[in-house]
Amino acid sequence: MPEFKLPGLVVTGLWVLLASQGALATPPNIIFVLTDDQRYDEVGFLNPVLETPSMDALAARGVYFKNAFVTTALCSPSRASILTGQMMHNHGVIDNNRPLPEGLELFPSRLRAAGYQTAFVGKWHMGGEISEPRPEFDFWVSFPGQGTYYPTNAFGRTTMLTVNDKAVPQKGYITDELTDYVFEFLENRDPSKPFFVYLSHKAVHATFEPAERHADQYSDAAIQLGKAPPADADVPLWVRNQQNSWHGDEFPYHSDLPLAEFKRQYHRTLSAVDDSLGRLQAWVEAAGLADNTVIVLMGDNGFLFGEHGLIDKRNAYEESMRVPLLVAAPGRYASGQVVEEIVANIDIAPTLLTLAGTAAPDHYDGMSFAHLPVAVGEESPEGPPWRNSLTYEYYWEYNYPQTPTVFALRDARYKYIQYHGVWDTEELFDLQADPKETNNLIEDPDLVAVKVEMRQRLYASLQNNAGENVIPYAAKYNQGAVFRHADRSPAAEFPHKWLRRARAPDRWEHVLPDGPQKPAQLKVIDQVLRDR
Repeated sequence: MPEFKLPGLVVTGLWVLLASQGALATPPNIIFVLTDDQRYDEVGFLNPVLETPSMDALAARGVYFKNAFVTTALCSPSRASILTGQMMHNHGVIDNNRPLPEGLELFPSRLRAAGYQTAFVGKWHMGGEISEPRPEFDFWVSFPGQGTYYPTNAFGRTTMLTVNDKAVPQKGYITDELTDYVFEFLENRDPSKPFFVYLSHKAVHATFEPAERHADQYSDAAIQLGKAPPADADVPLWVRNQQNSWHGDEFPYHSDLPLAEFKRQYHRTLSAVDDSLGRLQAWVEAAGLADNTVIVLMGDNGFLFGEHGLIDKRNAYEESMRVPLLVAAPGRYASGQVVEEIVANIDIAPTLLTLAGTAAPDHYDGMSFAHLPVAVGEESPEGPPWRNSLTYEYYWEYNYPQTPTVFALRDARYKYIQYHGVWDTEELFDLQADPKETNNLIEDPDLVAVKVEMRQRLYASLQNNAGENVIPYAAKYNQGAVFRHADRSPAAEFPHKWLRRARAPDRWEHVLPDGPQKPAQLKVIDQVLRDR
């Protein structure tokens, strides 16, 4: 995709360049818009195929965080990280079925205690079919599970919404209807209090269904898909095997789904989200609140369309874990800025609390990026040095066994990925030279020190609040999405680099830690054993 190009944009250094010294005296209103499965480049200013004028306008008058990520590329765990400021191994929502643990604090409760009127509208999706109102919110609209784009579900029944404490039938297209409910809250709020709106879209989750007004959009557009790795590429076995699976490009969702048309529908379905964002921005302007309202747009995780031969998310590749993040905060953030630093979903809670003048608790794993820098590249006098890397985690699920437990560490130059519980290879990518992650450098002798150091840092970063490294798992309730297409690729072979004869010189490789000295040590061991 091309680089970000909008008139007047400036790339900033550490944190965000503020337009004025200090925060405004009045606590700002906050509108947080969360999209589902919107990958980082699914915006018009990065993808010339797309028409997203409202997102482009928000970026032009706000801040674009070029390197925004989620710490888990899965709906429920990512949403829990946004609400708690914590990594998955601390908040405990490990899949799309596990509810939030009792007593876990969500950051909107602090806004409410500080005098904000709070509203949640949209997809909750923590705890399976849970849609009951939460005490953190004064106004509540949600639905069980994934919800439906149109009022009738797959079984011919009308989809029901939970509006505060009542069950109400869905009436129209879900993206538009959720936005209408936001306006219901805004129009009936107490104008003497600041407000916080959390608009959590169903879109653009599969299966993609655009609004009728967008049904023919992009009909003549050339749709670009990612590519599967060549046969000689050094990729994990699980990646090869997943290509012919529910989450692979050979057997997507166990069908003959044409991926180009699938992605075209994805683009179309996003358009109603852009319309919604435009309506919200127009309302803020018309209400005279533009100078004191923060608007944030973020995705809960990315989505692959053929990259690495895969679809969906869950893995630690860029298209899965990288998301759009746009923030407009007039009077606080200068317009047209591009931030290069690595930010994440765990940073949303502390940042919004900071902007609201409310302290973030010490147990947050995330950091507030709402600090005033002295100058480009210098550390902020008001906060700690910014992170230079980000940890990623995903835990294997019974129902989708194609993707193993994934741990990764990403910094500005390298990404290191390891897999737990499978007999497979690690991955190491030089993101500057190889942004599409096509060349696995895990065996590169010149990068042994990088590999070892990133392994150590990753392990340390995965300790939970009790100082433990623990692998959680959920209950098994069926065999999972295990089918493979009978006429497509067979199970992957082990990589040729692992094949040996008896008494191979490096047969004791697994007993020694990696490091520059290892080849010489193996030669010594081999010689000693041969001399016996």
